[in-house]
Amino acid sequence: MQSWRRTLEAVCLPIAAILVGLLLFGVFCTAVGANPIAVYGSIWKSAFGRWNTFQNTLIRAAPLMLSSLCTALPARLGLVIIGNEGALVVGGLAAVAIGLGLGTSVAPTIVQIGMAIAGMIAGGIWIAIAGGLRHYRAVNETISSLLLNYIAIALLNHLVGGPMRDPNSLNKPSTYPLAEVNMLSVMPGMRVHWGLVFGVIACIITYFLMQRTVFGFAARTAGGNIRAARIAGLPVGKLTLMVCFLAGACAGLAGMVEVAAVQGAANESLNVGYGYGGILVAFAARHNPLAAVLVSLLVGGILASGGILQRAHNLPDATVLVFQGIIFLCVLYSDSLFGKFAFFKERPASPPPAPTVQSPTVPT
Repeated sequence: MQSWRRTLEAVCLPIAAILVGLLLFGVFCTAVGANPIAVYGSIWKSAFGRWNTFQNTLIRAAPLMLSSLCTALPARLGLVIIGNEGALVVGGLAAVAIGLGLGTSVAPTIVQIGMAIAGMIAGGIWIAIAGGLRHYRAVNETISSLLLNYIAIALLNHLVGGPMRDPNSLNKPSTYPLAEVNMLSVMPGMRVHWGLVFGVIACIITYFLMQRTVFGFAARTAGGNIRAARIAGLPVGKLTLMVCFLAGACAGLAGMVEVAAVQGAANESLNVGYGYGGILVAFAARHNPLAAVLVSLLVGGILASGGILQRAHNLPDATVLVFQGIIFLCVLYSDSLFGKFAFFKERPASPPPAPTVQSPTVPT
């Protein structure tokens, strides 16, 4: 067994891709007249340099962890789902609807649980639609999940600007605000809300679900060879729907966290890009839920540095999106290099030496 080579390859190539992305982003900064070393220094200070700024990174990392699972889990079935943004949006809308409906008539804990369940169900159904279309009608899941993003955003704009709109929200249409007692609180001694804990727990649970259970083994088997899975009697259709529902539920929970811990209402800020950032996290983490925790911190730090790049270096706030795009392309390209380096390939064990057979002595 030399599986350590594959493990090393899975770690080294994404890290190398990120380093190449940093180099290319430095070239971009130079081209627009900024000092790349100073830019990297500002990103570090605003994202990881101090405890106060690191908390901003943690706040942004929480929804990224959850939304990354929307791509990482279906990947075990061989599906490329990119409907993270749509599932997050409908999850946030459903959570707000339940939160406003229950109001202060029941205990805040019950309201928060109801909001979480509503967000997970809405997001799960949203991605299960793409999975069902793939399995039962052979519709490409990447295209269908992408189009579902646009439908979710249109639904958000319609509801926020129409039936669910708060008349007092003039410049920025939004729903009625959630009651203060129903909002997710921050952790003691920090500015970081409990959504971060939700994200970490979700990543741990889904890792063990997909790696250490019969369900996860069945899903990986179906993803590796669907014909063999059907011959073995595995319910491929049910597995597809269940995994896609679970993936969408994680993104829907991210939407609930955004409205219940950050925004306080559903508005256009739900469509801020955490879903698309989750795609980057999932691919950079090689669809490993545990690795997604660390990658989410990196991407969250990049997002947290947008303001300082604009103030200190006269760069547009969208520079962080350029940074994400470069990293994403480098990580995608690194996927094509797996198995190409001789050092990381499994080496066949040396066969045991053949036993020496002595010829019988013929008496003279």
